[in-house]
Order: sequence, then C-alpha cells, then structure tokens
Amino acid sequence: MRLSHGWLEEARHSPSPNFNERPEGCKVSLLVIHNISLPPGEFGGSWIDDLFQNRLDPDAHPYFREIEGLEVSAHCLIRRDGEIIQYVSFDNRAWHAGQSSYCGIDNCNDFSIGIELEGTDEEPFTDAQYSSLAQLTDTIRKCYPSITDERIVGHSDIAPGRKTDPGPSFDWHRYRKLAGLC
Repeated sequence: MRLSHGWLEEARHSPSPNFNERPEGCKVSLLVIHNISLPPGEFGGSWIDDLFQNRLDPDAHPYFREIEGLEVSAHCLIRRDGEIIQYVSFDNRAWHAGQSSYCGIDNCNDFSIGIELEGTDEEPFTDAQYSSLAQLTDTIRKCYPSITDERIVGHSDIAPGRKTDPGPSFDWHRYRKLAGLC
C-alpha cells in the first residue's frame, strides 16, 4: 500500500467534511482502532458513509434519530469484505476519538489516526478485515514512525468508561501477529 499526501492510493476515497488541521507542530503518534455498524448490529449499505458525510437520513431508521446532527469521521473504514474507504487524509485531524486521553494528554484526535472496523463488540471480525488492517497498519507506521507498537490502542483505551470498542471480539493477538507487532 502507498500513501500520497496522506491518502492511501489503494483505498476508495470518500472525503468527509468532518475534519480540520492538526495543531501546529503536532506529530501523529497514535493509532486508534474502533468498530462501527449502522444501524447497530447491521452490516453493509451506505449508512456509515452517510454518517461521515453528514447526510444520514434520520427517518431511515429509529436509531438514526438518536444520532441526528452528529458530526464525526474516521480516517478509514474497513468493511467486512476488507475494502478500505478513506474519509480524511492521515495528515489531517479526523473527528473519531471524542473526549479522550492517552498517557495524560487530552484530545487524542490531535495526534492520532482513527481506523473503524465494520463490526460490533460481540461479533467476530472477518479474516479480510484483519488482513486489511495489518497491511494498513504497516503502511501507516512506515509514514508515521512515532506510532510505536505500544501506541496502537482501542477506543476503549483512550475513553474508558465511555467507549468499549473495538470490543472483546477483536483478537488483539491475531492482529498484532499479522501486523508484525509481536
């Protein structure tokens, strides 16, 4: 995989308006893994794209009323079939972490890259997702060497008590082995 100006050449690009510049002098040094499904527990369709594009129809599902007006994004989403969709350049600040802290530093969006896996806390992730995530991790780490093995975390690690993803179904050992992190 190759990056050009913070964009993964092999990914489908679907730019989100939900980003901004990183603070001046802020070095990318953290990789955060999330999970997402819309509606909760359902896979496929355009709902995640719609959420990150601010065009989610609140009348399409009762849950969408609860998140109406939410402005969020991630740098990338990895679908169940392993497809990678990129919404925000890795050089920019995506809005994925929310209220968060890592090693005593708040606002993890400032210095992190957020990768969403299409899934839930309870359902196993697919072989294709682990493969794509491992390849993407390798590419990101080559371009952002401050992301060391210890600085690859779950959303639950930077927002404990508020977030649980990627959840107990995410196999950290398998991922780390595939990504060459152990």
